[in-house]
Amino acid sequence: MNEQIVSMKVNGFDRRVVVPANKRLLDVLRQDLALTGTKEGCGIGVCGACTVLLDGRAVSACLTFAFAADGADIQTIEGLAQDGPLHPLQAAFIDKGGLQCGYCTPGQIMAAKALLEENPDPTDDEIKHAMMGNLCRCTGYYQIIESIRSAAAKMREPQP
Repeated sequence: MNEQIVSMKVNGFDRRVVVPANKRLLDVLRQDLALTGTKEGCGIGVCGACTVLLDGRAVSACLTFAFAADGADIQTIEGLAQDGPLHPLQAAFIDKGGLQCGYCTPGQIMAAKALLEENPDPTDDEIKHAMMGNLCRCTGYYQIIESIRSAAAKMREPQP
């Protein structure tokens, strides 16, 4: 099987991995880079548990071949609060009850981050539309929407 070197920036750090042509980004993150916050749910791109940001865009890491990330900037849940306070989305999911078991939460938060970077003041309908690819079996979706709305408000506040 053909292998290639993939160079990418992951959570702000330059990383290089040698991967077979058919290796998924999800597997590189979890197995090669030990970033286990990104979860595999369905493995077919419909649950959102494996959502990461690739050049600022929310993607399903289970559907993305690692070679497609060559030269890309990848952000995972581990990259949100490195040696500092929680990101407003992480804090809001805790404060507003947007998580229960936590399995889908990293993907939910990364999808929400992509939304808020593009649209800092989304309506509830815009939040629902952006989050339709992220499933949760534990929490009511209302708490997830409320968490995103709360984080959006916090992120719009002037920073000192």
